[in-house]
Amino acid sequence: MAEFVPVSAFDLIIVGGTGDLAQRKLLPSLFRRDCDNQFTDDSRIVGASRTQMDDAAFVQMVCKALETYLSEEALDDAVWKRFAARLHYQVLDVPESAGWQSLQQRFGGSDARTRVFYLATIPSLFGETSRQISSHGLINGHTRIVLEKPVGRDRETAREINDAVGEHFDESQIYRIDHYLGKETVQNLSALRFANSLLEPLWNRTHIDHVQITVSEHIGTGNRTQYYNRSGALRDMVQNHLLQLLCLVAMEPPLSLYHDDVRNEKIKVLKALRPITPETVKRATARGQYAAGAINGEAVPGYIDELGDASDTETFVAVRADIDNWRWSDTPFYLRTGKRLPHKASEIVIQFSKISHSIFPESAGELEANRLIIRLQPNEGMMLTMATKEPGPGNFQLRSLPLNLSFNETYDVRYPDAYERLLMEVLRGNPALFMRRDEVDSAWAWIDQIIESWRDAKMGVQSYVAGTWGPSDSVVLLDRDDRAWFQSDL
Repeated sequence: MAEFVPVSAFDLIIVGGTGDLAQRKLLPSLFRRDCDNQFTDDSRIVGASRTQMDDAAFVQMVCKALETYLSEEALDDAVWKRFAARLHYQVLDVPESAGWQSLQQRFGGSDARTRVFYLATIPSLFGETSRQISSHGLINGHTRIVLEKPVGRDRETAREINDAVGEHFDESQIYRIDHYLGKETVQNLSALRFANSLLEPLWNRTHIDHVQITVSEHIGTGNRTQYYNRSGALRDMVQNHLLQLLCLVAMEPPLSLYHDDVRNEKIKVLKALRPITPETVKRATARGQYAAGAINGEAVPGYIDELGDASDTETFVAVRADIDNWRWSDTPFYLRTGKRLPHKASEIVIQFSKISHSIFPESAGELEANRLIIRLQPNEGMMLTMATKEPGPGNFQLRSLPLNLSFNETYDVRYPDAYERLLMEVLRGNPALFMRRDEVDSAWAWIDQIIESWRDAKMGVQSYVAGTWGPSDSVVLLDRDDRAWFQSDL
């Protein structure tokens, strides 16, 4: 297990500190890091929101959240006493000055101390929150601000938010978070590509036929139905999670894994994405919306039933992405994501090209191309399929078998949650795992083009039954290229 390195003394202020994200992810992640002794004794965690409560009530709320979202084994009494002593609360209504003045009096001070503002709020408050932080003298040389996704709902609104925040914070102080970049298996992509001489020479258009990236969810929109109806799968998942995975798979080797080196290579990939136009959108994309069906034998309603109104919002999207550069020309990347699919999974499939000439008789069976499957969740791991001869004295028979690396079986450790890793990187001041402004801008430019092309081509959603793998157009998307979607059993 990698060594846990402590971080220097800090004040972490969670704006929206009583909300769902804080209770479900941020506070449990911080408690986990305290369990591994990564915080100094004088580090402080501050919850800030409009809810009227004092420090004691906030501590009680955090205790209940930890009991709800962590296992009983993870709750160490000694660590809890230490963690509870770090917790403070500030009543704060973002547009009002009174709470900010109290926050400045309680938690202002030394310019040598790391100060992080985590904005677990709606994006429309990002700009005003930044202004209040600045006007109350809470920005020092070690102040950082964390922005939760989504940063805008299109390129124009993203630019407005980034302009508003950038008026008060330097780009080096802004951390736009995408929790997928903190996942252990996503981090392993760098090791897989750049630490193995077996793979890197093959990582190009000559040896790879195509790449598939799937992020599937078995749940519906739940209590996010109204938000989701204004967003849809393309904005909600492709603009951030899937494009970030695409960049990590497709980018050139960076100079290092720190600071801007990785982000410089990712932006090159985004800028090389081929535009999807009204003339190509029906061949390059598929849109779907789930109807009533069943998940794991349990009947579930359709999206329209949950929303209670007619809607053309897509709950499923598949896209053929082409990267027009030297490494990936004519090698498509197929992206798909959706709600109410058979199960929850995130995986990347690297489909290698078939051998140029077979020496085996037809009776040996079909010679399948090698395939590398990288499972991000659940059951994190990797699997490489290899052609082998079936044992026995009979006819020569070929069979494709997997070389399987399961992280859970190989490493007898608990993997830190993505938020644990990302929070520590913010406190250390390493922005490599966060999106830079030009990344957000380039991603939205590509996504906006698809949305505009859907509108111009009058391309509506195609219904699919909940519990299936999306609409038939998604199958056709690959079928017309003589390819098919792959589901692994990793």
